[in-house]
Amino acid sequence: MKWIKMELKTTTEAVDLVGAMLEELGVEGIEITDFVPLSEEDKRKMFIDILPELPPDDGSAKVSFYLDTDTDIEALKAKIAEGLSELRQFVDTGSGELTVSETEDKDWINNWKEFFKPFRVDESIVIKPTWEELAEKRPDDLVVEIDPGTAFGTGAHETTKLCIKSLKKHVKPGIAVLDVGCGSGILSIISRLLGARYAAAVDIDPAATGVTVENAVVNGLSVRLCDKDVNGIPVFTGAADGIEVADGNVLEDEALRAALGSASYDIVVANILADVIIPLSGIVREFMKPDALFISSGIINTKREAVEAALLENGFEILEVNVQGDWVSITAKASAQA
Repeated sequence: MKWIKMELKTTTEAVDLVGAMLEELGVEGIEITDFVPLSEEDKRKMFIDILPELPPDDGSAKVSFYLDTDTDIEALKAKIAEGLSELRQFVDTGSGELTVSETEDKDWINNWKEFFKPFRVDESIVIKPTWEELAEKRPDDLVVEIDPGTAFGTGAHETTKLCIKSLKKHVKPGIAVLDVGCGSGILSIISRLLGARYAAAVDIDPAATGVTVENAVVNGLSVRLCDKDVNGIPVFTGAADGIEVADGNVLEDEALRAALGSASYDIVVANILADVIIPLSGIVREFMKPDALFISSGIINTKREAVEAALLENGFEILEVNVQGDWVSITAKASAQA
């Protein structure tokens, strides 16, 4: 099956009204392309350390949408032109130029799955997509099943591999782990499978919490999405043999930090970005038990020195620095004299 793609040139000022107009005409979903700079909140939700350079924002935007091939295109174009004419009384709608093309039927959201295959993190930890079969399994293999959905975290990236290897080295039976920026939940899940009695998983992206719950269930683990109190604060119980999951911004939400509990965790792991790890190093000690470890990753090599400096400034002793490709993971411990 093929689809008709329509692309409408407009302005960033008008995209909301144009979207509403298209919805009234029966268009069920749109894609917006513009050059509006990312807000600080958007940047914190991005899962790359080096953001793409965008052209200057000239106020232009494109709205794309897809239609069945039996759609009366000429009639729809006439209705869109009429709608734009009405909107121009209130807002600059730009040129309103429409282009029409034909595209193949594709599952854009799930197409990447054909490239995600089972792989070994090391000699005994195997990451397996939930939809794939494992061709070879050794007797002592720890197999972790993952479907990242729309959340970040297949385990294939160097930063995640570095974290997994550090967790394998340092997780002991009975410990508690805090996973900041949990994504697909892969680090929380592996911590529990390695013997941790409890893991708390937090992510700024609400989509990640549902994915984490689903992946924990697939791996046979007890998991719960935290209830919230009357003030909307997640309630963590610290119940043994489980994973508790909540969305929120640890850096900005003091109430969330209080809910997670002070001096409650033996390991805090954060596979995020250097620009998040740097401020996180200033508050993470409040979660950590004496002698706890802070494992951080997602650090591009050009920002290694800045992260190390932040850790030292905030009273950490750097125990290990591991490198894979262009990426760095740092394991640190609170200094005794801090």
